[in-house]
Amino acid sequence: MGRKNILGEFLRARREALNPVEVGLLHSGPRRTPGLRREEVAMFAGMSTDYYIRLEQGRERHPSEQVIGALVRALRLDPDAAAYLHELAHPGPRRGDGDGQVRQVSPEVLRLIDGWPYTPALVIDRCMDVLAANRLAVALFADQEHAGNLMRMVFLDSATRSLYREFGLDWEAVAHAKVARLRTAAGADLDDPRLVELVGELSRRSPEFRRLWARQDVSHVPPAVTPLRHRVVGDMLLSCEVFDITSSPGQQLVIVHAEPSSPSEQALIMLGCEVMASGRDAAGALLPMVRC
Repeated sequence: MGRKNILGEFLRARREALNPVEVGLLHSGPRRTPGLRREEVAMFAGMSTDYYIRLEQGRERHPSEQVIGALVRALRLDPDAAAYLHELAHPGPRRGDGDGQVRQVSPEVLRLIDGWPYTPALVIDRCMDVLAANRLAVALFADQEHAGNLMRMVFLDSATRSLYREFGLDWEAVAHAKVARLRTAAGADLDDPRLVELVGELSRRSPEFRRLWARQDVSHVPPAVTPLRHRVVGDMLLSCEVFDITSSPGQQLVIVHAEPSSPSEQALIMLGCEVMASGRDAAGALLPMVRC
């Protein structure tokens, strides 16, 4: 973590993730390290091996647009990874919390999500901490031990992984997508203290997270379907749509929904009716700093 050589670390990780045969290199026996060699990347990118080594070692930190384009092609980066590489090479202003304003959810957004009695909605930050939740979202995730952070919920709750297996879903693919989205959200600001704390905790407690974080994959695509077991309304298959809140950079609105006319949708409606009938402000159960 940190800004010491994040560009070089990303290049090395993406180089090691490439299969030599898939990029057209003839099989020449076992390799001491995975992926491509440095001189092979340099060859594909049309640059000297010495210059590429300087990039990986952090002795050259600001490659030109032409060099970035060549690296994108040589490393076969998709659009998300290409944008991430550009940000590492030419980082903008820090995206850290600064005075903490990024953690304050605007009253307008709070009113918006509170007006959706049958649609769970959350507001999260770059570290996937839940900053605000409407009453149905709080009731929906009430049984989750790590409901205050979406990354901890995936990696530190063994029951969540078991539930994926019960539904025949690929937990590994979901975990991969979550880690890639976290790195994308972090951008070049990898030494943000809260991000450092989260990544450090997950790396210590979850070998899977540690392995996936080291791959340095990036993506904006959220997982497709999430199973959830609720003590009142039973099992559900849920999807999430994620939207950037342009008035509050660094915050995202997460809307949870189910397939129309499915048992999961009926379960959400039933839970919404339970929450409405209870007449209680349940937000304090999850987030005592936010009343929504």
